[in-house]
Amino acid sequence: MTIHNIPLTRSAAALLAAGQHLRRKDAGNADEIFEQLTHKFGEHAATVMKKLSEADAKMGAFAEQVAEMEQRLARGGGGFQPAQPETWGHQFTKHKGLASFREEHSRPGRFRVEMKTTLTNDPASGGSLGVPTRDATVMMPRRRMAVRDLLPVVSVSSNAVEYPVQTGRTNNAAPVAEGALKPESGLAFELRTLPTAVLAHWIPASRQVLEDVPQLRDIIDGELRYGLAFVEEGQILYGDGSGSNLDGLVPNSTAFAAPFTITSATMLDTIGLAILQNALADFPADGIVMHPSDWMRMRLLKDSDGRYILGDPQTVVAPNLFGLPVVATQAMAADKFLVGSFQQAATLYDRWAARVEVSTEHADFFVRNLVAVLAEERIGLAVKQPLALTYGDFGNVT
Repeated sequence: MTIHNIPLTRSAAALLAAGQHLRRKDAGNADEIFEQLTHKFGEHAATVMKKLSEADAKMGAFAEQVAEMEQRLARGGGGFQPAQPETWGHQFTKHKGLASFREEHSRPGRFRVEMKTTLTNDPASGGSLGVPTRDATVMMPRRRMAVRDLLPVVSVSSNAVEYPVQTGRTNNAAPVAEGALKPESGLAFELRTLPTAVLAHWIPASRQVLEDVPQLRDIIDGELRYGLAFVEEGQILYGDGSGSNLDGLVPNSTAFAAPFTITSATMLDTIGLAILQNALADFPADGIVMHPSDWMRMRLLKDSDGRYILGDPQTVVAPNLFGLPVVATQAMAADKFLVGSFQQAATLYDRWAARVEVSTEHADFFVRNLVAVLAEERIGLAVKQPLALTYGDFGNVT
């Protein structure tokens, strides 16, 4: 059934049938009701046709997009290869206006085509618009600091530390008869004062850079703190006590003197004898410090059958000798070693833990928008038991 050449849906036919029924039932009102239903049906039909038209338009646009994609793939050689940019010659010869120009102009004339410029990676083209990927900052290598961990560390709140040291012992203990006078012994002490020393360094930096690049601030902090730790480890081992230098472990240690002689002694034998020297001084050793090259020389020692003494190369061997941890650090001179009861030998005092500060209070930094980034620490080192440290040389032993 149709009205004005528009096909009726099932619902619309039902509405029309209802109108005809009402027209037969009540001729007086039927015409009015029928006109209302016909009007509503017309609105419904117009809406449907509008939606169908919109759907056709969308499908047409989609078809054009698919066709364009197929053309691009064809120009790119098939598959999913990217389309190659069209040359100016290609653009000119395929231009639609060229064919018309040939047909309409038998005499000399002029034909003009605006060429499309293709963006490339050339710096003069789109290459200058590219933004490079920023990878992580490549930092210089850092040494692992471990000598501090061998020592007891005490935090202090003053610029100097006082500690008593026993300097003498008179032991007159003896068996005493009943009623006899008991012998008297004596102890001597000395109060020593240790000043704390400041380790510090700084670098200039732009205030804008520090505010705009937060990662740079972290890098600067880390580098400055590492610089302090690097110098601190050298001072702990070899500080000579002059000026503001620490009075280090090595200058206050006891020279190695083998308790007995071993024929054709190896490096392992030398360390064993140094451990014995500490034990005989009543300071059982709790650690060993040596250069990494000396540790590797020991690690490569072999027996008469060619087997590695400290374990096969494919096994993980912890730096450990005779049950004591080995601290391998380049802060210790090569061919040297330090065996000690470090917990009893010395104490490290922290007046200021390592800290980093930023200030404009330097020269004309304020008006130049510059800042001084300062790192510093304040520490003291007291070597209380020189006999607890044994320092020696491997010499020509293997």
